[in-house]
Amino acid sequence: MAAISAGETVVVVGAGIVGAACAYFLSRRGFKVRLLDASAPAAGASGAADGAVSVASKRPGPMMAAALSGIALYRQLDNEGMLAGLFKTRPTMMVAEDAAEAEILAAHADALAGQGRPIRLIEPAQLRRELPTVSPGVRLAIEVGDEGHAIGYEIVRRLIRASGVAVERDNPVLGLIESDSGRSVAAVETPLGRIRADHVVIAAGGGAAALAGLQGLTTPRKGQLVVTERNPGLAASLPGSLMSCRYLLSKDAIPAKGANAGRRFGLVIDPLRTSQFLIGGTREDTDSTGNDLAAIRQMLASAVRLLPGLAAVRAIRAFAGVRTATRDGMPIVGRLPGLDNAIVATGFEGDGICLGPLIGRSVAELVSGDRTGIDLGPFAPGRFAARSLVA
Repeated sequence: MAAISAGETVVVVGAGIVGAACAYFLSRRGFKVRLLDASAPAAGASGAADGAVSVASKRPGPMMAAALSGIALYRQLDNEGMLAGLFKTRPTMMVAEDAAEAEILAAHADALAGQGRPIRLIEPAQLRRELPTVSPGVRLAIEVGDEGHAIGYEIVRRLIRASGVAVERDNPVLGLIESDSGRSVAAVETPLGRIRADHVVIAAGGGAAALAGLQGLTTPRKGQLVVTERNPGLAASLPGSLMSCRYLLSKDAIPAKGANAGRRFGLVIDPLRTSQFLIGGTREDTDSTGNDLAAIRQMLASAVRLLPGLAAVRAIRAFAGVRTATRDGMPIVGRLPGLDNAIVATGFEGDGICLGPLIGRSVAELVSGDRTGIDLGPFAPGRFAARSLVA
């Protein structure tokens, strides 16, 4: 570990799961951390996520490698007691409902197995015995082992508490103030005044791109979800989350018609530890956080088709979260070009819960001058156009 100067201050912008993880791992390394948020911890995407700690829908490449490391870190933190009671290990069951989907799913199973994932193919006859509550229309299922689930806002709360850092709520960062040399950030500008910083970490979700001078490279993407009432018997019939193969097809390439042509539907049915079900969801290119009846109806109809017992279970809550997506589908993590002490971590879309702790640890390694435990090269902000600071 690189030497740390006494009293070095790191300003972390954003108290979602990535910012909270940064605060935790930085504080463990001896940095003085100030954690600022425009609103409150987990008030954005981290508080409105499906909680998947999963590699099941990833294709081989940087995102699969990162997800594998992310799952391993969750398991480590759970074993150490840091996340005790918050991380649930379970498989993901991916299902195909027609011959074309079955062919795609079988190929995907081979790809996952090639990366060392524990995969089990379940043919229809066996499926009826093992998962009798699932629709008889399912043609093929694969069980992806060693996955997990965590509720985003609970993880955020635990990380912040363990870090010993007090969140400075309702204190948005308005801009970065460069040093005289122009090679570093000297302070951040807030409504309450300037805050000096030896290092700055921008983990502000949708607001990160403007602060980091990466405008046009990220876009808001909404997901609508539904929570049901408790049904212990039906929930116990599933060993893990139930994911339609259509989710895999570019995270479900089923566009809606008419006015909502930018909306796509995926389907994940997640039995929670409360014996409720979390059902998701949509992928919509908008920053609106509202729900609408048409989307909820389609999601629930798809869920009942795949798990017919849900027809007798009431939906009790619908909500939506806006995630930050990127132009090339991969997050932006690394030092800002031209600035020695500024790091950005944004653009995780639906992978923030899975990757949040891992990215927090990686950012702490970067700030310390250490080699990171994962290869951040594919996620480097320098792969895009040159930055320009917001004054």
